[in-house]
Amino acid sequence: MDIKNRVLELRELLVKYSYEYYHLDNPSVSDQEFDALLHELIKLEEENPEFKTSDSPTMRVGGAILDKFNKVTHDVPMMSLSNAFNEEDLRSFDEKIVKEVGSVEYNVELKIDGLAGSLKYKNGNLVLGATRGNGVVGEDITNNVKTINTIPLKINYMDDLEVRGEIFMSKKSFRKANTERESKGLELFKNPRNSAAGSVRQLDSKVAASRNLDMFIYSLIGPLNHNIDNHTASLEFAKEVGFKINPLSKLCKNIDEVIEYITTYTEKRNDLGYEIDGIVVKVNDITKYESIGYTAKSPKWAIAFKFPAEEVITRINSIAFQVGRTGQITPVANLDPVIIQGSTVSRATLHNEDYFVDKDIRENDFVVIKKAGDIIPEVVKVVVERREDNSVKFEMINQCPVCASTLSRKPGESGHYCANPDCDAKKTEGLIHFSSRKAMNIDGLGIRIIEQFYNDGFLNSIKDIYLLKDRRDELIVKEGFGVKSIDKLLENIEISKDNNMDKLMFGLGIRHVGEKVSKVVASNFTNMLDMFKLNKDELIDIDEVGEIIAQSLVNYFRSEENTMLIKELSELGLNMEYRSNVIIKKEFEGKTFVLTGKLEIYKRDEAKVLIESNGGKVSSSVSKKTDYVVAGSDAGSKLIKANSLGVKVLTEKEFKDLLDR
Repeated sequence: MDIKNRVLELRELLVKYSYEYYHLDNPSVSDQEFDALLHELIKLEEENPEFKTSDSPTMRVGGAILDKFNKVTHDVPMMSLSNAFNEEDLRSFDEKIVKEVGSVEYNVELKIDGLAGSLKYKNGNLVLGATRGNGVVGEDITNNVKTINTIPLKINYMDDLEVRGEIFMSKKSFRKANTERESKGLELFKNPRNSAAGSVRQLDSKVAASRNLDMFIYSLIGPLNHNIDNHTASLEFAKEVGFKINPLSKLCKNIDEVIEYITTYTEKRNDLGYEIDGIVVKVNDITKYESIGYTAKSPKWAIAFKFPAEEVITRINSIAFQVGRTGQITPVANLDPVIIQGSTVSRATLHNEDYFVDKDIRENDFVVIKKAGDIIPEVVKVVVERREDNSVKFEMINQCPVCASTLSRKPGESGHYCANPDCDAKKTEGLIHFSSRKAMNIDGLGIRIIEQFYNDGFLNSIKDIYLLKDRRDELIVKEGFGVKSIDKLLENIEISKDNNMDKLMFGLGIRHVGEKVSKVVASNFTNMLDMFKLNKDELIDIDEVGEIIAQSLVNYFRSEENTMLIKELSELGLNMEYRSNVIIKKEFEGKTFVLTGKLEIYKRDEAKVLIESNGGKVSSSVSKKTDYVVAGSDAGSKLIKANSLGVKVLTEKEFKDLLDR
């Protein structure tokens, strides 16, 4: 996969879907698919920070702002929540909380499927109603929220107060609204969420009033300012002063009770009088929030459990086989196209022979497909009662679908492999992996270029990448290229020669040896050329290396073909040494830095590397545990928070002086 292009593609999709959801109130994809795409982008940006930009959807909470309402800047940003999709995610969330602040109680609430809103009161009077907008700036919808009967126009509390909650349309109101629209020949609302969002955005407040909207309050802003130190008490306070809260929220003593609650309402969700799309879990003790901290877009003390993904039935019209870079053969089901979570799916992985044999998956079967928290569809089960009478059990192929070589399967393993070193599919996949961002990071040598150069005879092995400079004259006359693009590619190839030894080791595609193991192993050897006589026992003594990985490394470095390749790469000028780039400085050792604002001397990623290479670590949020905040120009809320917590703030020049000591 070309990481850069995938990141750009994800951003484009997320911007489009956010616009449809927040601006048009007419989403073309489900929440589950949007969440899956956003999680993929978050993961790619975490693993490839050079692709993260300030305008990325991961830095934003909501969508576009409508121009037909006045804009409102929130005093406290309306952050979104990170998501959990299963019990494992919930327990991981709990483990992180306990590790940070010890055992806690949780408040759990139904996640109403509506539109987030904020209400402000002064001297007991409602003065502002606002949408979330992009989390920082929302829309003034005061006139419309005043038409919602459950929102008090006056409360029995005179101090300034801001509460937040979910504006929604009940199932009963939704049915009534659609009955009226049908009688008038109007297009029906798609769902209660869309109709609620559209209603509060009506310029004519009479229209909003006719929709019978409702609102549950779920949070109080600045509860400590009102002498409230836990979330349950804040909800009770909200109820006492006149707001409607969801009566089904509950205080749980531990994560086991949380999971029990979620199990209960996962089953009962369809019996409720309103739509819910999950369960919100919050640490109850508000005084622990600062210690637990925040990410750029979400509090770490809360999480939203999303209900299991949609499952649909479709038919397998054929089963095909793909060849990976290691030669592993993956069966893939070609499906009658079906929509899952708003997107059209026509293929699903069958993983390996054991998978489709255990489930008895056959061509022409009707099967259940799902996408649970993952963007890759898979077959859950076969609808046996719909199977054709003449159905034939499907069998694993015994020859490579690309080169026709005999496949092999090692004892104890589930995968079948093509052992032919000259298999075209293996070669191209291997070249793509070698050039990828996590490996040798050769910018410009992506999937399309590699496949084209391979088919044209310019690339046949890894060594050929470093011989492309000798074919410059042939390359610059190829259609779609030219002098500038080819020279830049050749320059990037030369730059890659200086990569650290662990990047080269990972790029070689040694079976069972991933990015982390490559770094661990490389750090234990001074030079890759010393690894030709590897000893299995000495490898097993290294952390992260077990029996299987050790044997795989021994096999690779004792192969005559691989030995020759590595020596040739060395002769071509590739670095074979592992260079540790961590130089511990006492000013940085164990210290946590937060970078904020626009930096002039260093790029953000460059500053991060400098901090980590000197023994420090970089965090995205400010807390009491932060040691330094490096503030550039236009520094915002992080600088304010640092000053309020007494965290030491460095100018960029002071940061440079600290590095130069």
